[in-house]
Amino acid sequence: MSKKTRKKSPKKTPKAAPRKAASGKAGRAQSAKTQRTTRSPAKAGRSAKNATGKTGNVTRTASQKAPSKALKSTSPRTPARTTPATRTAASKAPAAKAPVASKAPAVGAEAANPAKSKPVAPTIAAPAAGKSGLVEGAKAPAFHLPRDGGGTVSLSDYAGKKLVLFFYPRADTPGCTKEAIDFTRLSDAFAEAGTALLGVSADPPKAQEAFRDKHELATPLASDEQHQMLEAYGVWGEKSMYGRTFLGILRTTVLLGADGRILKVWRNVRVDGHADEVLATAQAA
Repeated sequence: MSKKTRKKSPKKTPKAAPRKAASGKAGRAQSAKTQRTTRSPAKAGRSAKNATGKTGNVTRTASQKAPSKALKSTSPRTPARTTPATRTAASKAPAAKAPVASKAPAVGAEAANPAKSKPVAPTIAAPAAGKSGLVEGAKAPAFHLPRDGGGTVSLSDYAGKKLVLFFYPRADTPGCTKEAIDFTRLSDAFAEAGTALLGVSADPPKAQEAFRDKHELATPLASDEQHQMLEAYGVWGEKSMYGRTFLGILRTTVLLGADGRILKVWRNVRVDGHADEVLATAQAA
């Protein structure tokens, strides 16, 4: 083929040689920039989404609060809770008092409760007259009791004589000892007035004998351990001492006439001067 007949073939455009990746630090920096550029649209999308979410939350919160205010204004109010602080304040606040009618003082209030009104002191309850049967002019109840030194003593032993019966609570106690000694001291004067003496208690005969011997008593002492004579003469009853209530002998003295009738009764005896008062009454009878 000749050069003239040879056709010119179109020139081929040489392909651009691929760029070589940058080497070293410049390559890494370029790669990081490219990645940031690639990621930035996604990050921007998420930021926009979050902003929208926050805006939605704010909108929802506002929409939730608005109905609640409307409900509070339209619904009936519920009573407020009472706290310990409010209760304390309420209790301290002075309450209005209604006028109270003045009460009259109770009659016998101090007598019903003597412990609060006055210092407690030994007291002796007086027996009822109907129960004891000791009425002046009445016939004295008969008795028959063991006595100190052996033997017995009875009312019939003193027929035709005046008789002083002094009932004492217990042998060899201070008050009873003084009373028995006073009657012993005046025994001769009583004899001259035609009056016999007889002490009576609930102590056994042996205790009566020890009492007599210790204080050299001249008056006979009868023992009523079964309380038969004591009850018949109304001298056994309820006593109270220092707030304690118990049964015992009520210190009493009875003067009987020669006819066996009751001339005089002394109840709740106070020992000082008592024997002298009885002697004067016996002498005048």
